[in-house]
Amino acid sequence: MMEKYIKNLEVAKAISFVDQVSYLDGQIVSKTLAQNSSVSLTLFAFDKGEEISSHDSDGDALVLVLDGRGQITIDGTESTLITGQSILMPAKHPHAVYAVERFKMLLIVVFPKKEKNNESNS
Repeated sequence: MMEKYIKNLEVAKAISFVDQVSYLDGQIVSKTLAQNSSVSLTLFAFDKGEEISSHDSDGDALVLVLDGRGQITIDGTESTLITGQSILMPAKHPHAVYAVERFKMLLIVVFPKKEKNNESNS
């Protein structure tokens, strides 16, 4: 069986990301597409008023807004994004996400390459 690196999507079929995750009242819905030590791809659907509180990440995080309007706060600076806009949240900087209205986003996180331990056990 061939290994799949991206999951939860149909193969060799044109799709719309916005249709791949649904809104639920009072919730944040997520759908993981890929998760490993190098990259994370996740679709999110936020109901109005839902949020992910301030945190940081080891990797650079790129938000692509697929639908609606969300507020991204990076290092205390707020940016309101609408459908079609994107923002880069740099690694090791606190950031938060808030749904000004219902919105969907694709989150792509690229993690630093892990250094191999060159020490030998002697």
